[in-house]
Amino acid sequence: MLVLGIETSCDETGVALYDTERGLVADALYSQVAMHAEYGGVVPELASRDHTRRLLPLIQQILDEAGATRAELDAIAYTAGPGLVGALMVGASTAHGMARALGIPVLGVHHMEGHLLAPMLETSPPAFPFVALLVSGGHTQLVEVQGLGGYRLLGESVDDAAGEAFDKAAKMLGLSYPGGPQVARLAERGDSGRFRFPRPMTDRPGLDFSFSGLKTHTLTTLKQLEQNDALDDQARADVARAFEEAVVDTLVIKCRRALDATGHKRLVVAGGVSANMRLRERLERETAKRSARAFYPRGRFCTDNGAMIAYVGAQRLLAGEHDEVGIMKAVPRWPMDTLETPGSAQA
Repeated sequence: MLVLGIETSCDETGVALYDTERGLVADALYSQVAMHAEYGGVVPELASRDHTRRLLPLIQQILDEAGATRAELDAIAYTAGPGLVGALMVGASTAHGMARALGIPVLGVHHMEGHLLAPMLETSPPAFPFVALLVSGGHTQLVEVQGLGGYRLLGESVDDAAGEAFDKAAKMLGLSYPGGPQVARLAERGDSGRFRFPRPMTDRPGLDFSFSGLKTHTLTTLKQLEQNDALDDQARADVARAFEEAVVDTLVIKCRRALDATGHKRLVVAGGVSANMRLRERLERETAKRSARAFYPRGRFCTDNGAMIAYVGAQRLLAGEHDEVGIMKAVPRWPMDTLETPGSAQA
């Protein structure tokens, strides 16, 4: 089965071709970061319009790269949510229009399930079951994964997600959007011993997260430095280092607890923040202590991409799931624990 995957949930237009026998055939991504950076964050209307401009040319690009035609497609998968509703509608309408014209199945895919299973695209994918840390955009979640669709939420952020906290900290530090990579680069020049920020919700049992207090602590520290006329470039780097270390420590502590609570020896880390090298280094050390192993998607599949959507779509399509053609799904808020295992969903 040759599946076209379409991702348009936010500020990146991603498309891919996945073959259920050969694996990933081709993928392409257009990022809107430069366009939104001027505004310090994603502008939904601009995002939707840009998806409309970019999507069809990208689809043709990957078909050409693969030496394939639209007539050779067996099915289409698209991101149905969560995400920006206008952006989601671009992908959904394109997918359903093409599916109707070609007479092939179409399926709306959960964006976070795509991130969750992105490591399955690697040469050494994790076996089920495992614990997954999802740190993507507005989501920070720990999930126990028994198999495709078999998800149990262990913990999640009660306020700001880690990615949102990075973006807000970057803005406080005068850095550009997106914040995560910018803060990480600045933190490399920082002194880890100058400030120690709190590790939220680690002094109590449980697997939930909270990063709003850490954001407030960062702002207070910067204001105090400014009032003392001490907010120079080195101070900003020191604050960035303290902030990054606090986020990383918090995520690592919760992952350690989740592995201990479930007894699993495999940890999947996916989503944009999973590209953070300090986080990866710490998790490698922690999993090694437990004779466990951490799995990540390759760098370009940490952020939104069409490959993860094509892969998940292919697995569910093989199980007999599909949309009714013409009944598009665009779900801005969609809890992942409402997903069904293959065979129990409506076919």
